[in-house]
Amino acid sequence: MASDDKPVETVMVGNYVEMETEEGKPKDIKTRLSSLLWHGGSAYDAWFSCASNQVAQVLLTLPYSFSQLGMLSGILFQLFYGILGSWTAYLISILYVEYRTRKEREKVNFRDHVIQWFEVLDGLLGKHWRNVGLAFNCTFLLFGSVIQLIACASNIYYINDNLDKRTWTYIFGACCATTVFIPSFHNYRIWSFLGLVMTTYTAWYLTVASLLHGQMEGVKHSGPAKLVLYFTGATNILYTFGGHAVTVEIMHAMWKPQKFKAIYLLATLYVLTLTLPSAVAVYWAFGDMLLNHSNAFALLPRSPFRDMAVILMLIHQFITFGFACTPLYFVWEKAIGMHECKSLCKRALVRLPVVIPIWFLAIIFPFFGPINSTVGSLLVSFTVYIIPALAHIFTFRSASARQNAVEQPPKFVGRWVGSFIINVFVVVWVLIVGFGFGGWASMVNFIHQIDTFGLFTKCYQCPPPMLAPQMLNATAPSPLHHPPQQSPHAH
Repeated sequence: MASDDKPVETVMVGNYVEMETEEGKPKDIKTRLSSLLWHGGSAYDAWFSCASNQVAQVLLTLPYSFSQLGMLSGILFQLFYGILGSWTAYLISILYVEYRTRKEREKVNFRDHVIQWFEVLDGLLGKHWRNVGLAFNCTFLLFGSVIQLIACASNIYYINDNLDKRTWTYIFGACCATTVFIPSFHNYRIWSFLGLVMTTYTAWYLTVASLLHGQMEGVKHSGPAKLVLYFTGATNILYTFGGHAVTVEIMHAMWKPQKFKAIYLLATLYVLTLTLPSAVAVYWAFGDMLLNHSNAFALLPRSPFRDMAVILMLIHQFITFGFACTPLYFVWEKAIGMHECKSLCKRALVRLPVVIPIWFLAIIFPFFGPINSTVGSLLVSFTVYIIPALAHIFTFRSASARQNAVEQPPKFVGRWVGSFIINVFVVVWVLIVGFGFGGWASMVNFIHQIDTFGLFTKCYQCPPPMLAPQMLNATAPSPLHHPPQQSPHAH
């Protein structure tokens, strides 16, 4: 890692001991270029990482969620879960700072060690919490990576349908395996910046293209029509704003982790400027047709702008795959004792077994859209909402722990009493609505996909042979799919 060869000094900031690189200009152009593109640890890097990691391919499934929820519920759930997600990300950051401060008071050095969420739970609450946190976090990140692979295959199909989606999954699995060479979140500086540019372009493309396309003839907006669909859509939005399973790793990559507190909220506010206009516009234009098209690209006519959006989302999914997989690489490295190894090639080699089950699961369950809701209800609900809220309650349950806390809760939430009330609300709401109703609805929908399409399906939600992938009229039969005499952009 680039930081390993720089001198490090320990600085006291309040009660918080942090490691900070010494000031001084890089001597040669190679070092300067490396620090510009590769080695990031500022608050801006953390903001880019949070914002680009949060939205990713879920941008393409939010219109599908709106068709299940209806316009008003769709907007309200986005705002509500945006606030809820920001609160639990804040709790995770508080617990991280608490854990790290306690450890550094004991003279523990984290120079070659990346702190992870399960270690925070272990240090503050013991091994049972660690085991539960590790199980949920790893399973969520595993399926998060699976979703990125499924999304890659689903998207590329709208540019090149000569290969089926399953074959594309094989190809992109091999491409995404190259993320084993990216050492840590320090090294995502250029990627997270580009990732956010890509999702910004795609979100505004979806918005503008839908508005220019106008409403379909006879368009219907009947959502919410069924409870199953309603709660499936709600848990997809819960999943959207539950992208902070990697919060601890992103914080650890910062030079001043205590600056993280407001970063996730600011990232969420920016993400809402992308997700709300695009989901509203696509749902307004296509209505109930989205119920059978979980990928928004499927309904928009082909154009150079759409092709550009597809390509940018593909690159972004590669980046998000790395974001989801890197914490799994760390866990695996620690399990086999290779985490503090200095050789990048050796670490890359031992990380490869992590990619294989992800590849396999993406081929078994290629259900783009429904899998997001299932992961949201069964895994995200605990990983990034319930466990952090409970961990905060239990860590600071004693008066002495509250008195000696590194960070006191802000006045505007009502200090400790207010924090406790909010945490209890988060736990109860997510347990009942997210895990309970959401889990039931998502599993019913997921099983329906298996019954309809089967496991290992070659081409999920692909049109029948000789039919266009976008049904441009809800009632009329679709035109033939790209006859040879047409130009590629004739639609």
